Amino acid sequence: MTATTVIQGIWTFSAVALIILVLLHSPKGDGIGAIGGQAQLFSSAKSAENTLNRVTWALTAVFLGLTVVLSAGWLPK
Repeated sequence: MTATTVIQGIWTFSAVALIILVLLHSPKGDGIGAIGGQAQLFSSAKSAENTLNRVTWALTAVFLGLTVVLSAGWLPK
């Protein structure tokens, strides 16, 4: 098992986890639901949303960093 294989595995895991985390995010806008008075004024899960945002940004940084490393060919084959 080479370093490139390990990095590719981490890169693949971060890509899949990033897709899942983005799908878990709640929508920011209420859309047409706000017209009928169904807009939610207060969010009880603000802490969970902040944690989800931080983890998403961290995985984004890992994914992009590994993308640069893998595409630049800096690792031995």
